[in-house]
Amino acid sequence: MTTVLLDTNALMMPVECDVRVFDELERVLDDPEPVVPAACVAELEKLSDGQGEEAVAASVGRDLADRCEQIAHREQYADDAVVEIATRDPDEGATVDCVATNDADLRDRLLARDVPVIGLRGRNELALTRP
Repeated sequence: MTTVLLDTNALMMPVECDVRVFDELERVLDDPEPVVPAACVAELEKLSDGQGEEAVAASVGRDLADRCEQIAHREQYADDAVVEIATRDPDEGATVDCVATNDADLRDRLLARDVPVIGLRGRNELALTRP
């Protein structure tokens, strides 16, 4: 089993990028177990209250988040929560094997901390990048 942490925009990819996120995770990883920070779920709920494509994408992402285990954390901002969880010591709580994100700044932060990242490659496929 490979634990993969999905951030907010990874869960919005089905609408924004025409990516079947869970199918792609199955293709890229052996036996993926998706998890999501509680802060990302809260961010999706807030974004889904708006109008337009972003709100639709967030609403779909919120529904997809229900298929993931929520992970507790100390950070309030979603990106910081992703970094906290992805880099935590196993003695501090749940750990992950990699992070799925389409956020370039977050990807760079994670790779700098030796965390493998799954992101969009091409039109609608995901690929794993190792540090």
